[in-house]
Amino acid sequence: MFKNPRRILIIDTDAERCTLLVDYLRLEGFHALPAHAVDAGLNAVENEALDLIICDEVLPGMTCEAMLAALRLRSDAPVLMLAGTEEGAEALKKAGADDAVVKPCPPRDLYSHIGGILRRTSSARATATPIVVGPIVVNPAERVAKAGNRPVELTTTEFSLFELLARNAGGPVSKEEIYPKVLGRSMGPYDRAIDVHVSSIRHKLSAVVGKALAIESVRGVGYQLIVRSPEELQSL
Repeated sequence: MFKNPRRILIIDTDAERCTLLVDYLRLEGFHALPAHAVDAGLNAVENEALDLIICDEVLPGMTCEAMLAALRLRSDAPVLMLAGTEEGAEALKKAGADDAVVKPCPPRDLYSHIGGILRRTSSARATATPIVVGPIVVNPAERVAKAGNRPVELTTTEFSLFELLARNAGGPVSKEEIYPKVLGRSMGPYDRAIDVHVSSIRHKLSAVVGKALAIESVRGVGYQLIVRSPEELQSL
């Protein structure tokens, strides 16, 4: 169905159902990842490159709306929710889910919903033009950044931030713009979340391209991505 195995995360505290779903998706050729708890699911979303998130509506200590918001903060992967009723499925779609199905959903029907979401996502990403910044090529369609054949191993959030800086290379990007676009929220008092991500990206960039690229702090504003010339590199 797809050239490369799509990575699908299943967040469901019902371990038996989660395992059955993971096994079925693997048989269909997907790379399926299980998460049996909210924290495990959110951690996977933060650190894995995902093509789709399937999430049950029943999660201890968290409403569906709160879970959807938490997923959106961490990833731009589409979300398919598992609902208990038709009314619940419609409510979840209105709350921001890309799709929702009623449990128990026949495997072939679920496969059809998954295929529809992935086709829409693939079509949208196919229109994204790669961004070249110095030795790095940023590919929004595949959500990867590479120098030649060497990938920069970025998390989902780090890639979103690096892509934003790459699109504006040579010019400053304010934190007021970065926070909503990358984290889906406004910047709070004494908020250093983006600073932590920038520090991690700097380290990963340095490991791949040395000093050819730099993310510089712009005092009172935010950050800018700089491509250093050969002359500048010789003087460093």
